[in-house]
Amino acid sequence: MFPWQSGSNGREETQTTHLNPASGRWIPDRSHRQRHVNAAIAYNVWSHYRITGNHGFMSVFGAEILLEIARFWASAAHYNPDRGRYEIHGVMGPDEYHDGYPDSHEPGLRNNAYTNVMVAWIMGVTLRAFDELLEYRRQELRESLRLDDSELSLWADMNHKMFVPFHDEGIISQFEDYEDLHELDWRHYRRKYGNIARLDRILEAESDSPNRYKLAKQADVVMLFYLFAPESITNIFQTLGYPLDPAAIRRNFDYYLRRTSHGSTLSSIVHSAVLARYDGEKSWRMYQKALESDVRDAQGGTTSEGIHLGVMAATVDLVQRGYMGVEIRDEVLFFNPLVPRRLEGLGVAMRYRGARLEVNVSDGKLSILLRRGGPDMVPVGVGDAVYYLKTGYRRDFAL
Repeated sequence: MFPWQSGSNGREETQTTHLNPASGRWIPDRSHRQRHVNAAIAYNVWSHYRITGNHGFMSVFGAEILLEIARFWASAAHYNPDRGRYEIHGVMGPDEYHDGYPDSHEPGLRNNAYTNVMVAWIMGVTLRAFDELLEYRRQELRESLRLDDSELSLWADMNHKMFVPFHDEGIISQFEDYEDLHELDWRHYRRKYGNIARLDRILEAESDSPNRYKLAKQADVVMLFYLFAPESITNIFQTLGYPLDPAAIRRNFDYYLRRTSHGSTLSSIVHSAVLARYDGEKSWRMYQKALESDVRDAQGGTTSEGIHLGVMAATVDLVQRGYMGVEIRDEVLFFNPLVPRRLEGLGVAMRYRGARLEVNVSDGKLSILLRRGGPDMVPVGVGDAVYYLKTGYRRDFAL
């Protein structure tokens, strides 16, 4: 289990209370229950492996990290025989506004959808990574980690049987019993306070709690649509036995967009990336907010304490994965450009498995050059077709 916040020694150092400047009161801080940090690390390990094709990294470091993270999640979950599915209780999701149920002294939530879906995905890629290792390395890890077939079988079962709550005909519930919460009068609070990015502080100052309402500080369920392209997230849900089509993704996105205060600079990035598929103009406006978050000190006094390095990196990621529509599928580097009209053109240099590519979009055309000094050929996908680029050549595709 990785810590939510840490310092020099790697141990959990998240504060247990924090001051609400709106009320002057010290209140409990349960944010260390954001166990999904483990999912983020697993996602990055797998992404690094797929982008670089570095089998040495996976063999020496990556596989062991994934195996231990999978082992952690298996220990955090329990099987519910009535549902025939695995559940995880006592966590907080990326949302951060909800740390428990209304009027309950029990910390944490049951079955945060983002967490459970990520766990199902992690179990699948961990088994795949383990299977792709050379036989001698698999045996070494079995011995050093005391890994047996019963654990591998459990993970395979969790890959297909994690519980995901739904409500209102296909809306993924942020967590179990989310539908029982009250709707917030957003117009009232915007009229009264103006900036409501930190609704948690506003509500606590009014002797209320965000735990009572359908709201979010930042993307939670929507994070799934940011990390995975539509086809990929649809496949994950299909593996779990839940139907999810592109229309359902749009309905879920719209539902949570209306209930999010964007109290974090990262929220603008996540929503902008997903909006690129549906509304380029809105996506561009949210992207501008993220770009200016530190330059204009959008959160009112935080920049003097330090920059938001995460959101800075994410603004680059949005250009590459979001607006360029880059995705790896079946060992092929796919492009599905979704460039907002405000941009006359877009060009990026990228590396993929030792190859150096120059990618440009302008005038309704996608142009890809495979530079010399790497592999002789690289498979790329545009639309549903796969092409093999030769080193030193440029290929143009009409969009």
